[in-house]
Amino acid sequence: MERLICLAAGYLCGLIQTGYFYSKAHNVDIRSVGSGNTGSTNVLRVMGLKSGLIVFIGDSFKTLIPCLIVRMVFADRPEIMYLMILYTAFGVILGHNYPFYLQFKGGKGIAATAGLLAALDWRVMLMCLAAFIIIVAATRYVSLGSLVVVTIFLICMVFFGGRGDYGLAPGYLPEFYVLSAAVTAMAFWRHRANIGRLLHGNENKIGKKK
Repeated sequence: MERLICLAAGYLCGLIQTGYFYSKAHNVDIRSVGSGNTGSTNVLRVMGLKSGLIVFIGDSFKTLIPCLIVRMVFADRPEIMYLMILYTAFGVILGHNYPFYLQFKGGKGIAATAGLLAALDWRVMLMCLAAFIIIVAATRYVSLGSLVVVTIFLICMVFFGGRGDYGLAPGYLPEFYVLSAAVTAMAFWRHRANIGRLLHGNENKIGKKK
C-alpha cells in the first residue's frame, strides 16, 4: 500500500506539465511546435534560454518536493526510505511522460529525474551534472548528455546501494535495483528517436531551432 500511494502521489505531481502551462501562458502551444515535446529542451529551442530554464526548474521541483516529503515521512524507517523515494520519483516521471489529459504525450523525464538526483544523493547529482555539462558543451547534443546522466545514475544506484550507503535492508535491494533500472530504461525508451538520429549523425544540436 505504501508503494502504491507513493507511486500514485508521484504520478499526480508529474501531471503538472510546466512546459505546457508556461507556453500556453505565452500564447504558444508547445505541443504544436518544434519536436512537439512538452519538456524543457523543446521549450528552450522554441522559446529561448530563459523559458527553458524556468520549465526545467519547474519540472525538477515537481519531483524534488514530493521526494523530500517522502524522505521526511520515512525518516524513522531508513531501511525502506530510499526505496519509497524511488517509487515516488518513478511516479512523477510517469506522470510527466504520459499525462492522461494530454493524450499521454508529455516530456522525456530528464528534468524530473534531475529532481530525483537532488533529493536522493548529492554525490550522484554532482557527477551527473558534471557529465551533462561536459558532454553537451563538447557535442551540443542534449539527448546524449541526458542518456549518459541516466546511465551514471543506474551505475551509482547499484554501487552505492550495494555498498550499503542508503541503509536499505538486504531484502529491498533487488527492488531498488529494478526501480533504478526502470528509470533509466524509461529515459532510453523516450529518447529512442534521438538515439536513431545520433547513430545516423543527424541529431538536433542545442542552439539550433528544430
